[in-house]
Amino acid sequence: LIMADDMGYSDIGCYGGEIQTPNLNRLAAGGLRFTQFYNTARCCPTRASLMTGLYQHQAGVGHMMSDKGYDSYRGDLSNRCVTIAEVLKTAGYSTYMSGKWHVTKSTRPDGDKHNWPRQRGFDRFFGTIHGAGSFYDPNTLTRDNTQIVPDSKDFYYTDAISDNASKFIREHNTNNSFFMYVAYTAPHWPMHAKPQDIAKYKGRYAAGWDALRTERHKRMIKMRIVQSKWKITGRDSAVPPWDEAENKSWFERRMEVYAAMVDCLDQGVGRIVSELKRTGNFENTLIFF
Repeated sequence: LIMADDMGYSDIGCYGGEIQTPNLNRLAAGGLRFTQFYNTARCCPTRASLMTGLYQHQAGVGHMMSDKGYDSYRGDLSNRCVTIAEVLKTAGYSTYMSGKWHVTKSTRPDGDKHNWPRQRGFDRFFGTIHGAGSFYDPNTLTRDNTQIVPDSKDFYYTDAISDNASKFIREHNTNNSFFMYVAYTAPHWPMHAKPQDIAKYKGRYAAGWDALRTERHKRMIKMRIVQSKWKITGRDSAVPPWDEAENKSWFERRMEVYAAMVDCLDQGVGRIVSELKRTGNFENTLIFF
């Protein structure tokens, strides 16, 4: 179960995007693409629903990570629900998680951990408890129940999520099945990407966002993701036409970096799939993105 963070519907190639996502495209070509699948739009509520199969208010995370005094808005995963990891453990599965947790307000290493991944059904965990932060030195980086620091000057969180997911597959005892939750923070802010990935998109967004929207819409119609009678939603009133935008070079750079973040995520998915194939698990694994 792989999740991206704050990524747009048409960003990846198999949904009409110009960003290079060959690994996700390949999975889509060999599987099913959903065109009417919706989430709850924000970090914590979406994750609470995904982990429990409940409406986010039933799971105690109706908004963000603060207790507003009501059971539906505790900012903490409810003890009245079970996670998919807890359920699958009872069926004999090994359970692994790599990435962003963000369903508890308790993030301190010396604090209450009853809603941390290891306490909510996961046998092994690498990732962050908190919602967002630097990709080079992530806030609340944790292995199992111990907060840690990046182990290399070349550390980049998206790569670390992918590599630890691959490691869990590699080290899995093949006597039983496994469930793994891979929760990327990319392409959530801050806009941090590796120079070599950014370089791929140099100049790609010089035509601006209006042209980009038109290009994507045409590709989506051609791919039958949307019907030709469906028109592009009007531009946000707070966003000027590209021809009138100031600081174009800065906006171009932001789009280049964003694309690079998604590109790196896709590379990581490719490494995870390669590890599944190398270990002989690919043909017996369901992959949801």
